[in-house]
Amino acid sequence: MLPMPSNGELVRRVPRLVLGLALFGFGIALMVLADLGLSPWEVLHQGVSRTTGIPIGTVGIITGAVVLVLWIPLRERVGIGTMLNVVLIGVVIDLTLWLAPIEPTTAWHQWALLVAGIVIIAVASGLYIGVGLGPGPRDGLMTGLGKRGIPIGLARGAIELTVLGLGFVLGGTVGVGTVLFAFGIGPLVGWMLPALTISPVQGRGAAPMSSTVSLADEA
Repeated sequence: MLPMPSNGELVRRVPRLVLGLALFGFGIALMVLADLGLSPWEVLHQGVSRTTGIPIGTVGIITGAVVLVLWIPLRERVGIGTMLNVVLIGVVIDLTLWLAPIEPTTAWHQWALLVAGIVIIAVASGLYIGVGLGPGPRDGLMTGLGKRGIPIGLARGAIELTVLGLGFVLGGTVGVGTVLFAFGIGPLVGWMLPALTISPVQGRGAAPMSSTVSLADEA
């Protein structure tokens, strides 16, 4: 486990963590409704969902739990943010899709949902990464491999291409949204993160914070 922050730090950080993860799930749900393509992990989740009938958010929760098991040999440390990431994003995705009144009927509606989803995910990433309470499960897998001598870029590319291909075969949606997400989320998060990061409190009782940049752990 990551070092536990002081009570004051938790009060300061956890609400922003929860808000960020909830917005992340909401953004993913908007991309699902747009039906123009998803991020690699969500393509996998949607493919499994369409194959099994399990809601896409629930598939994401199960996948996150499985990935956490892979952390054990990598000796990655779990934080509060890691555990909430596994559960909360998937719950919000399923709840949003369940409550959504109708699916978009025009191309303009689809594009509006897609762009809104990507922007919301970028803001959400800045919020939950900026509190420094632990990486998401998929990002921890990649950084763990990086610590064992595998370049993070290579690890990320190999993993995401694998899950993208598997998800596509299973019926997940790959399209223009997948491309826009791949090339747009990094710069957007890089722009949002400095403004949304909470600086560690120095002094007695302040525990060290961990900050791992995620480009959609989800995503």
